[in-house]
Amino acid sequence: MTPHGIGRTDDDAESVPHSAFYEELTIRNTGVVRAGAQRALRRATVLVAGCGSIGGAAVEPLTRLGVQRFLVADPGTYELNNLNRQSAVAADIGQNKAAGAGERIMAINPHARVTVFTEGVTSETVQRLTAPAQLIIDGVDVTTGEGWRAKHLLHRVAAQRKVPLITGWDMAGTQYVRCYDYRRIREPFDGDITLADIERMDTWDLLRRAVPLRRVPAEMLAEIRANHTKADYSFPQVAYTATAFGVLSSYMAVRLLAGAPVRQEISVDVHQLARPLGPRWLNRLRRPVELAALVPPMLRLVRGAGRH
Repeated sequence: MTPHGIGRTDDDAESVPHSAFYEELTIRNTGVVRAGAQRALRRATVLVAGCGSIGGAAVEPLTRLGVQRFLVADPGTYELNNLNRQSAVAADIGQNKAAGAGERIMAINPHARVTVFTEGVTSETVQRLTAPAQLIIDGVDVTTGEGWRAKHLLHRVAAQRKVPLITGWDMAGTQYVRCYDYRRIREPFDGDITLADIERMDTWDLLRRAVPLRRVPAEMLAEIRANHTKADYSFPQVAYTATAFGVLSSYMAVRLLAGAPVRQEISVDVHQLARPLGPRWLNRLRRPVELAALVPPMLRLVRGAGRH
């Protein structure tokens, strides 16, 4: 399918009703979002590549903060099992996720300008997706080799164009957010993952490259140990962890678009924050135990992959 636009087709001109709408929409930001940052949000074009758990969580807070020019891309459609964490309802099942994201943007700000790419990130779309963007939210799926190739393509072009990119990883109650500021970083994934790695490694190895082991919570270590040999295994993902990405990434977007620096990585463990002191310390003690139990099977997996 060809990309299609929703909403305004003019790039710069704003009607009087639109200007009044925008001022009222963002007036309660005043005092938290500085005037210069608000102007940057108003003028910016943001690419949301992958509109499921990660990208979908970022769409609404960015729109409510005042971003009004979006490119949204995703080849997938909503499934019933997505509704536990993604911004969709039962009536959306079967709808393309990028189209759904575009509709949510327009429902908040009918003056917004949205271009929808239902093909997702491909060699045919990546230049059109990235050329207008001042910021990229990367929510491209990483459960398949095809998804990883699309993700690496997006990062390669972002690095070439020097566009900052924010991505995240749901792990039980932990949201790990990573900013690759390609205005300063030259290599895709800061050199941690190459295209050759994607062709020769499985998804477990690639995830270990993308997410530092110190950021993986004990619950996820236990899940990996129990399920890493299952070909059809899907990571558990829950609503509050996905939502945390929208919280963190939208504030990072405000700073990046205003020209301010952000931390390279942020990790928030919702479970640990909510636990009382005793269970919190027990969970900390559990982590090295789970890690030690995980090492032998993972080493066997790596050695087995090396023989192929």
